[in-house]
Amino acid sequence: MPGEPQDDCLFCKIVAGHVPATIVRETDTTVAFRDINPQAPTHVLVIPKVHYRNAAELAAGEPAIAADILREAQAVADEDKLESYRVVFNTGSGAGQTVWHTHAHVIGGRGLQWPPG
Repeated sequence: MPGEPQDDCLFCKIVAGHVPATIVRETDTTVAFRDINPQAPTHVLVIPKVHYRNAAELAAGEPAIAADILREAQAVADEDKLESYRVVFNTGSGAGQTVWHTHAHVIGGRGLQWPPG
């Protein structure tokens, strides 16, 4: 069921504190932590504490929390003193999504080319 924690979800386990992560920010609705395979000097994932499979499902189900993710992405960028950064939501395996829990990648600290990978 959307919004409910999933026993087999890595990010739900991080939210619950069952899997360690390098948490850099936490709010009532979000958790931000360093990516274990960083693609840039700053590579932080911002996730909702509620479980939705992707950004579109989160936006439809709980738009206020989707907005919280974007606010937290800005806060991460501010804390890391990034003048430029990218926020990426991968949706679907063809786009590179490997964990089926909404998450935004905040990437910066180096030049980023367009189009991305």
